[in-house]
Amino acid sequence: MATAAAAVQDDVAHRFAKDQLKAIIERIERLEEEKKTISDDIRDVYAEAKGNGFDVKALRTIIRMRKQDANERAEQETILETYMQALGML
Repeated sequence: MATAAAAVQDDVAHRFAKDQLKAIIERIERLEEEKKTISDDIRDVYAEAKGNGFDVKALRTIIRMRKQDANERAEQETILETYMQALGML
């Protein structure tokens, strides 16, 4: 009798794990689709900006820089300037 109860519990636990795994996979799939949609929207905005005469490479650089902390950005700019001076680019 105890083994039958244990088998039922194992079956319930297995079913729960299976349902939980399926739910996780479906959530990831939905998020991946949303990510693709957002990525497409961002690409469209860059295309619009390019159509209006803006330099997309510069816009991407500005977006990346605005994500950085001001101190981190200043440090990177200093390092870049130092390297450029060492190479005779300034």
